[in-house]
Amino acid sequence: MLGNLIHSLIETVSTLGYPGLVVLMAIESSVLPLPSELIMPPAGYLAAQGRMSPYVAILMGALGSILGALVNYALAVFVGEPILRRYGKYFLLSNQSLDKAERFFNRHGEISTFAGRLLPVVRHLISIPAGMARMNLRRFVLFTGLGASVWCAVLVYIGWLLGTYHEVLEDTVVRAYTRKALLVVLPVLIILVLGYALWQRRQPRTSTS
Repeated sequence: MLGNLIHSLIETVSTLGYPGLVVLMAIESSVLPLPSELIMPPAGYLAAQGRMSPYVAILMGALGSILGALVNYALAVFVGEPILRRYGKYFLLSNQSLDKAERFFNRHGEISTFAGRLLPVVRHLISIPAGMARMNLRRFVLFTGLGASVWCAVLVYIGWLLGTYHEVLEDTVVRAYTRKALLVVLPVLIILVLGYALWQRRQPRTSTS
């Protein structure tokens, strides 16, 4: 079933082109369950066939992620946490997932909107605690865009590899490659988060008086 879904997404991405990537990744970045692992690798697969530019695909994927993240950010700001927790289950937003994203944001601060884009579960929900904390919107868009670009680049590269070596683009294969990629990305991610935290601590605090 998933294999058929991926092949359908390949045709969908091919038919809709770059605007389709923006729409699909915007949906993925919201609370709806559409994994990015089923969206961006087909774009890389098409890029290996010369039917798409991998760089434009990454850019469009990141743009879609930002748009979807802004929807979640706005929901947190204008709707509020109590309503999200009460009615979120009707939109597949569990309190457990929201708690995990909130703890991650509280632990790591603003940089979590970058790091969270590379982590399962947290990826599409980190925008909500950022909105609850009223994170600076420009910094939110910047960090979200950077994290989404890295993640989209990883997935497009996986699809490009599979297309180049004529391997079957199946969900299990994509996820296996994704796990290997995360083994490389996560150590770098940890170093970046720690470096940012140290840099933040060394910044002079402005007085509010």
